[in-house]
Amino acid sequence: MIDSNPPNYRPRRSVLFTPGANPRAMEKARNLPADGLIFDLEDAVAPAAKEKARTLVEKALHAGGYGRRELVLRINALATPWGAADLATAARSLIDAVLLPKVENAEEVRRAAALLDQFGAPATMALWCMLETPRGILDASAIAAASPRIAVLVAGTSDLTADLHALDAPDRAPLMTSLGLLLLAARAHGLAALDGVHLDLADDEGVVLACRQGRALGFDGKTLIHPNQIAPANAAFAPTQQELDRAKRFVAAYAEAEMRGAGVVLLDGRLIEELHAADARRILAIAEAIDQIERIAGDSPPVRGS
Repeated sequence: MIDSNPPNYRPRRSVLFTPGANPRAMEKARNLPADGLIFDLEDAVAPAAKEKARTLVEKALHAGGYGRRELVLRINALATPWGAADLATAARSLIDAVLLPKVENAEEVRRAAALLDQFGAPATMALWCMLETPRGILDASAIAAASPRIAVLVAGTSDLTADLHALDAPDRAPLMTSLGLLLLAARAHGLAALDGVHLDLADDEGVVLACRQGRALGFDGKTLIHPNQIAPANAAFAPTQQELDRAKRFVAAYAEAEMRGAGVVLLDGRLIEELHAADARRILAIAEAIDQIERIAGDSPPVRGS
């Protein structure tokens, strides 16, 4: 069923990984137009720097100044020597969510949720699950249903490509089955879904195409590894002006049909039913949420061409 008016919709067009061991990057992130920031204690931090990075991230979060951005902490896996301490830090920090890496089964999620409760994390602190292994993808539905704290499934496309022994293809054809399974699980359980990163920082055209592809597939946004990727993601995952105009016409036409007691209406030769009107209302709600956060932050609006 389409959520016609998502009451708690939060734009996640652009979610930038920020290395936890890099104070300069965390400082710069305060002024970037990303919808969300992931402070990374896992892949971006060498083993010898894990403890120091945790302290640096906690200090940055305590200092604040990140405005309306959604703040997420990617911890190390609970099976590592650092995972539990990372989670304890998350529980007492001013963040919105914890990103669990390489999730492969529901029990991992339940354990993390139980530890958050034990550490006194607020009930509003969400869990994001990164699915980046074949086992995780195959268990995506069970993972998505594992805890009420889960809000987002994240595609870990880099590790997944390696584990599949797949080739890096511009059209990402080798990953389509995995991305589809992740999206199906997210939508079946009412969760958001974020596309994986684009690793080639010199490939500006490729970033744009990957963002557009992710939007076409149904993702809510994209995880990013460089500030230069924020603008293409914000543009790709915002409704275009053409989509907004069409959505307004669908809503108005269906409302008029309902007043006449009809369940369908013909508009420009196309049959419009409740499901089309519901999706149109969803698109308008997303656009309103994006406009609202940009008015608050003073960010430049996304490019909304057709």
